[in-house]
Amino acid sequence: MFRLRGTSLLSWRAFPFRPFSCESLTTQMQNCTDEEQVFGLIEKNTATLSEQQVGCAFNVLWQFQKQKTMLEKNIEHVRNHPQFLTLCSVTTNHISAMSDDTLVDVLYSIKQFAVESHHPLIEALVTEAWRRLERFDTNVLSIFSTCLADQHLYLSPLMGEIADIVNRKLETIQDLRALSVLMVSISSLISPCLQERLVTRTELLFDTVDSSKVNISRRILLFLRNVKYSYYPLLERCNQVFITNESHLDLESISKILSLYQSLQFHSFEFVEVARRRLSEMTLPSDHLESFIRLFAALGPVATPEIKTQLKSTLLLLSEELSSQQALIVLGAMENMESRNSHLIKKIASVLHKHLDSYKSIELLKIIQALTFLQFQSKELFMKLRELLLSRLEVSVIPSEISVLVSALSMLPYPHLNETVVSRIEAVLPQCDFRELSDLAVCLMRWIQNDHVCLASTTGKQLDLLQKLDHWGHHRLQESTNLDLLWEGLKALKGEWLHESLIEESVAALQRFVDEIDYSNVAKIASFLSKTNYLSTLLLDRIASVVVQQIEKIHPFSVLAIILPFSILNYDPPQKDEFFGACVRCCNSYSGTLDPGTLVFLGFSLATREYFPEDLLKKLFNIEFLARLDSQLEILPSSLSTRIQFRLMELNRSVCLECPELQVPWFHDRFCQRQFNRDTGVMNRAQQQICKMLAEVLGGHQCVKPSVLSSYYHTVDFECILDKRKKPLPYESHSITPRKSLGIRWDSRAELRLPPEAESLSPQLHHWGSRVQSAGWLLASTSALLSCCQNLPGNRHTRFLSSGASWQRQQSCCSVSVHGMDPWVEQSYGHHGQGYLGKAYCSRGVGVHWCQDRGAWQQAGMVTGAAESSHLEPQDCYRIFGCKSLLFKHSSLKREICCEKAAFGNLGLSCYSGPLL
Repeated sequence: MFRLRGTSLLSWRAFPFRPFSCESLTTQMQNCTDEEQVFGLIEKNTATLSEQQVGCAFNVLWQFQKQKTMLEKNIEHVRNHPQFLTLCSVTTNHISAMSDDTLVDVLYSIKQFAVESHHPLIEALVTEAWRRLERFDTNVLSIFSTCLADQHLYLSPLMGEIADIVNRKLETIQDLRALSVLMVSISSLISPCLQERLVTRTELLFDTVDSSKVNISRRILLFLRNVKYSYYPLLERCNQVFITNESHLDLESISKILSLYQSLQFHSFEFVEVARRRLSEMTLPSDHLESFIRLFAALGPVATPEIKTQLKSTLLLLSEELSSQQALIVLGAMENMESRNSHLIKKIASVLHKHLDSYKSIELLKIIQALTFLQFQSKELFMKLRELLLSRLEVSVIPSEISVLVSALSMLPYPHLNETVVSRIEAVLPQCDFRELSDLAVCLMRWIQNDHVCLASTTGKQLDLLQKLDHWGHHRLQESTNLDLLWEGLKALKGEWLHESLIEESVAALQRFVDEIDYSNVAKIASFLSKTNYLSTLLLDRIASVVVQQIEKIHPFSVLAIILPFSILNYDPPQKDEFFGACVRCCNSYSGTLDPGTLVFLGFSLATREYFPEDLLKKLFNIEFLARLDSQLEILPSSLSTRIQFRLMELNRSVCLECPELQVPWFHDRFCQRQFNRDTGVMNRAQQQICKMLAEVLGGHQCVKPSVLSSYYHTVDFECILDKRKKPLPYESHSITPRKSLGIRWDSRAELRLPPEAESLSPQLHHWGSRVQSAGWLLASTSALLSCCQNLPGNRHTRFLSSGASWQRQQSCCSVSVHGMDPWVEQSYGHHGQGYLGKAYCSRGVGVHWCQDRGAWQQAGMVTGAAESSHLEPQDCYRIFGCKSLLFKHSSLKREICCEKAAFGNLGLSCYSGPLL
């Protein structure tokens, strides 16, 4: 009996009585309807809780929070509940007995309740997980990596071990959800090789994704943002997931996706339309400030005017309640909205003023940029900002932060470059990378240009500092050992520093690695050439060659960036037809996916190179497409919207002139007239000088008319009428429309006699009527050639005429232009067909000289016309100079030229021969 009693007592101690089985208690927890019921069960069973029951309790508590809205969540209340603290204490005793899944799930749930990372339970869980790391499966490993990321352990040795495991087991991973989580967590540690493997594996697994899993696509975007890799195939596929799952998009996901797209510089008009529709359907949660601020930031920049007004009115009522971060978010949104609501801006600025000390340096820079853009003025606020920035600059030793602080200081009103700023810049220059050097150079140039106190001593420390910046910039260029490293530096260069100090060295460095240009980086190199405006035929020919050979590997979203430098630099590669043809074929299959604005820019760029793909043009000049374009223009920034409208107008004009067989109508009369009326006003000083001198030459102001238009609205700066004897006629004696000149049309019925060296052309100007006998027109146009001033012989940067100037000369009228230092009048005729030779003439920066006998032509470039239409005699000719656009008498020209440098540009004289209306 005693033996039985002892056995019974021993069993009682070893296996204490539990009122419910493990399964029963777990089931009860899962059947609870709120946190208090769970906590009640924990209180009753504290002494008997097992590791499985502990894991179930944490999981149920977190599931309750996931089911609640932002307004209903009570994380802080749960975290501070006595039974939650008891649960954490009990869990510590069961860690070693937990399974891998339970261990990591408990760690994840505790982190969701914002428990501090230094809590003993979290430290114990992480230590145990590290010990088991190699045996974790992919799903458990991904959850554990998220827990480490939540503790900001991105660069820890533990995260490094996770990256190594992913690298070794990547080919066996089949779950894209787990892979996407791991990719985000280890993105700070991966090599370029592992990055490419991860992207390739993601593409292979993408078809296995449930189309409703928006979060997976969002994590892929986050990974691409973290590694700064705008990989278009993945971006496009993620974008399609978002568009086709509109009902799964909530306010939080839309806000994050828009932010990621902005960081990746990926533009999807379709997604913006979806986001705008979804956000507009949401009721304004003005009773919950955080949600309203998020809605304001996401919807404001793309909303209709009515909704924007409603958003601003609601925000005005809530402005006093904004926190420091909420005020910063609102300010950024107002900048994107281009808001000019001075009352609201003042309210937001007052909130910012109260919290200035709490902002990081980069946030202070954003505040100054936004307030400057919004044209806000407050001496008190800017003085406090200056004091705060200077105090931080004095103690900062980190190059990136010093660059940010200096940038912010340089943007403040009335900047002054003091000794503190100079000394801090000099101290960190050897440690700065290209981005920081470029930012510092831009700031220094801004200081020198705007600070009148500084102008008196620009030969002092400021210029010494510029020289040091140049030195370190050249040094960084020479350090590059391959194209990838070089590109990392070059993409950060900007502003005058690039164009004035590093342009030739940068292009030379690219030319050293020209053989490394392939389909993966061709768009980047093309974008750099577009930004620099530097003509490098070696690089452009390599770009064209890569495109022709590897076009199947190039994504259509990259084509515009590739074509752009050829358009801007007015250059045709040797494989012109194959190159442009490959680009157009690449885009044809994606024409429905590309944004309307992108297609307009693409068509315009091709047209400047005299390439008019019929399929693309028919799509562009289509009612449905133009309606989509109008919708996009409503949500774009005003500057970009205006630019797209002008490019569409210029493309419309070019197609009407070059491709009449397409029967595209000219539908920009009203737009052009509005722009002309808006731009027409008082002439500037240079134009007044030209008008005055032309009036003296021609016999009075009544013989000269400024600011006239051709039939397709090419602006002609000055116009006059000549009779049969080449004598000027006053405008009062003829019925001529004051706003618009007679239209110019081309006809090939007559031929002009050209010198034997020239290519035969047949541009004969066509009259609009036959009621008046034949007379002549003389058109003087400065705008067509002023952009050429930097391309004169002697300029070390470029040797070309910009495509815009060349295109205008090609389409509008004959042009008589003069440049260089020769005492001749250089004449060139342009015409709209494929035989236009003015491009070659301008690309060499030389022209045709008109000699005494009118028959002897000295060809310095390409002959493009004849001299019969000019009334100026060689012995008393006139010469037009650009830049300041001064007109000089030939007899005094030599004395004036001796005092001038090659900074003079060109001014074109255009002649029209035909009957008057």
